Amino acid sequence: MIYTRQRKRTQLPGGYFHLQEERSKTRVSGYGHGDHIKLKDEYGNIWRGSATRNPDNSVAYRFRDGQGRTLTGVSDNVAVTLRDEKGNTWKGVVD
Repeated sequence: MIYTRQRKRTQLPGGYFHLQEERSKTRVSGYGHGDHIKLKDEYGNIWRGSATRNPDNSVAYRFRDGQGRTLTGVSDNVAVTLRDEKGNTWKGVVD
């Protein structure tokens, strides 16, 4: 019998983010991994956030800007879906 080591996912979730708000078409983009993600929108606002991997392999994201606004949501392996405090939906991808 041959025993092999099972590789666990040790890579922090993250990458390069491309997000767009559905109604106003505002774009947000940026880069980061794990607890250090920094996004910038087209108006110059900086969003800082974190990503944590859930047991089902989905990723939970939390972002906050300097004015106290928040974006929270989840991602599967394909798309990111976030909502802000007003209920607006942001969708995008992580490369």
